[in-house]
Amino acid sequence: MKRREVDSSVLFDVIYVDGTRSSRRKVPKAVVDEGEAAMKAAIEAQDREIAVASGRSRGVVKTLARSRM
Repeated sequence: MKRREVDSSVLFDVIYVDGTRSSRRKVPKAVVDEGEAAMKAAIEAQDREIAVASGRSRGVVKTLARSRM
């Protein structure tokens, strides 16, 4: 029987300095294991990609908190 590869990611709620919130942002488990600086960098990279696609930039990340399921 073939084993399925599980997409290991963790969901985070992101609070920005301006008070806005982005919920349930996916961060790969491998990045989470590297620490908070790596998680923040991953979220900021996602924000840059979103800004290019939407034409609207995000603010600076203030805090990250693990999302509740």
